[in-house]
Amino acid sequence: MQGRNAGIDDALAEARDSYARRRPLSLARHLEATEVMPGGNTRSVLFHGPFPFTATRGEGCRVWDADGHAYVSMVGEYTAGLFGHSHPAIRAAVLRALDTGVNLTAHNVFEACFARLVRDRFPSLELLRFTNSGTEANLLALAAATIATGRRTILGFQGGYHGGLMTFAGGGNPVNVPHRVVLAPYNDAGAAARLARDHAGDLAAIILEPMLGGGGCIPAGDAFLRSLRALADETGAVLVFDEVMTSRLAPGGLQQATGVTPDLTTLGKYVGGGMSFGAFGGRADIMSIFDPRRSDAVPHAGTFNNNTLTMSAGIAALGEVYTPEVAVAHNARGDALRGALAGAAAARGLPVQVTGRGSMMAFHFAVAPPRDAAEAAAGSQKLKELLFLDLLERGWYVARRGMVALSLAVGEEECAGFRAAVEEFLDLRAPLIRAEVGAG
Repeated sequence: MQGRNAGIDDALAEARDSYARRRPLSLARHLEATEVMPGGNTRSVLFHGPFPFTATRGEGCRVWDADGHAYVSMVGEYTAGLFGHSHPAIRAAVLRALDTGVNLTAHNVFEACFARLVRDRFPSLELLRFTNSGTEANLLALAAATIATGRRTILGFQGGYHGGLMTFAGGGNPVNVPHRVVLAPYNDAGAAARLARDHAGDLAAIILEPMLGGGGCIPAGDAFLRSLRALADETGAVLVFDEVMTSRLAPGGLQQATGVTPDLTTLGKYVGGGMSFGAFGGRADIMSIFDPRRSDAVPHAGTFNNNTLTMSAGIAALGEVYTPEVAVAHNARGDALRGALAGAAAARGLPVQVTGRGSMMAFHFAVAPPRDAAEAAAGSQKLKELLFLDLLERGWYVARRGMVALSLAVGEEECAGFRAAVEEFLDLRAPLIRAEVGAG
């Protein structure tokens, strides 16, 4: 065991040292930032050791750092960067909005058009409202569920991420909003049923991502989703699909692809053209509680909910760029890439799994594909860091946790280059992978 750890630890120390030596200007920027922000950071997921690089510009699917290194971004702003950097149609839409005025303090000409485009894409949406982020969308969806049912308990799933104030990784987060939450393992219909029935009298909502995003790009089985639909019907709970990430995986999101329709859906990320955006919506009887024409209306404020930049960019995003046909083709490209990466590991007899669906995927160093967050966490995290650092040195940027989210700017040439870079990593690090995980 000591020898095995020494091997991976030595390799990581060497990779970290090489990373640091080649990025003195990013280090200087980081140190300056620590003077005004805790750890020099205002978005936790972007921090990594030995220090995060500073991006100075982006174009298409490429970014450049303060030290002049160029990377092909395979992380795609954690699914929000679907359109790459400064897509011309999005840019034109933002400029149109700027020409009409930014802060109009009124209903504007963009919002109803955008709302119709969103509603027509996703099967569960009868009525919807806009927010500024996926985090807000999820908080408001859960608030709507508790108000509509008069209950307080939320059934969630281990490893689920529903925004910075509602995350279930590692059992929860100290800054989570104080809902009464019970957690089941992902993809475990029996455990979910037991918990739901134990709390049936107070169960307001069942919330999940139909594929775990930050939890490791682990798809929910169709049978599991159908069981949750039946369970919500049985208990009177509101079924909430968090499709902030997964809505990109089919023209109408995974609810369309799986045929399982939730009561409420939350959206965010790319739908607003890569701008600050969120939305929640679903059954009209639930969403009507926010109708300000009612004497008992539930207020939902937000200065920038209908801001003209996001509304205009969103119209371009769904109406011009990410059409249903483009969505199908883009996710087919992702499926092909994921299959090629998994095949490369299998051909070498290495215990490397590539899970996901369509244009989202994640690497796991384990003997079998994980089915839930606990199995994903049990894989080698040190090898994930080594993959991250090694790929950066080759000019490829993936998430530190091993996640990939393809932008439309990533074409066949980039996919081929990425496959080659991963194969180089597998060949170079094969002895370490076998020592850390096993022969597979």
